[in-house]
Amino acid sequence: MHPKEERTVVIVKPDGVRRGLIGEIVNRFERRGLKIIALELFSATKQQIDDHYPKDEKWILRLGEKTLANYTQYGIDAKAELGTDDKKEIGLMVRGWLLDYMTSAPLVKMIVKGIHAVDMVRKISGPTMPAAAEMGTIRGDFSVDDASAANRDKRAIHNIVHASETPQEAEHEIQFWFAPEEVHDYKRAEDDIMF
Repeated sequence: MHPKEERTVVIVKPDGVRRGLIGEIVNRFERRGLKIIALELFSATKQQIDDHYPKDEKWILRLGEKTLANYTQYGIDAKAELGTDDKKEIGLMVRGWLLDYMTSAPLVKMIVKGIHAVDMVRKISGPTMPAAAEMGTIRGDFSVDDASAANRDKRAIHNIVHASETPQEAEHEIQFWFAPEEVHDYKRAEDDIMF
């Protein structure tokens, strides 16, 4: 596949929708020369979100490890806060918070297409942890949340957007969230200049 044909999925999360950031988020991708080829406001079911997020042990352990690392970084006793320091138990807990969060308000799902779309969208979005996101990124400009605060409140981090991590994950998410007839490719005015 030519790099300009790469596609990725972006989901504006409940906090992004509630804060009226949909247009700003779309604008940031389009200004960068990326194309929005599918776009929909919708309310996800718990089952859809459960099926969206991985259930494999490796991913769940990674969630638990990230949470424990955050607790260590800020000197918080995970066992005292969460009742356990087991990576898997904590990962499952965090996954449950994600399901609750992602079904708490409407979402916006979109497919973004362009040169190295996966990497470019993640760069524009900023790191998952808002505290690590540079100003100028979506999360750096609009998210003030923190993993330790979210964990203490027993909820998911409010970090504005989901963006596919790899081209393989993007293709899986496109198949999961979009029917072929919902995808509309087109030629942007600057395509002739850029390509």
